[in-house]
Amino acid sequence: QVQLVESGGGLVQAGGSLTLSCAASGSIFSINVMAWYRQAPGKQRELVATITSRNNTNYADSVKGRFTISRDNAKSTVYLQMSSLKPEDTAVYYCYAVVQRDSSGRYFQYWGQGTQVTVSS
Repeated sequence: QVQLVESGGGLVQAGGSLTLSCAASGSIFSINVMAWYRQAPGKQRELVATITSRNNTNYADSVKGRFTISRDNAKSTVYLQMSSLKPEDTAVYYCYAVVQRDSSGRYFQYWGQGTQVTVSS
């Protein structure tokens, strides 16, 4: 099995910065896409940012220019640097990864347990 463990959430004032980390562990042959999603109370889970194994990135319009996603393949870890935070960024942030567990070519999707980010005005 594969586990994704997030860290770095917390309470921050508007305009502040926060960095989230997500470490993958377990039966990992390779990791394809890694991503961050978020879910605010009463809202659907939405995609925040993605990064491929070749470090190609994509961002939701709402976070472009403020958030940066990166990964350390040697550590099987993905990061989300968040700056100029706004109260509307308040949500539970989830890590997501598409993992190949062996050489069979099959990929599996995994989610972290989520970490709370609260931005006060």
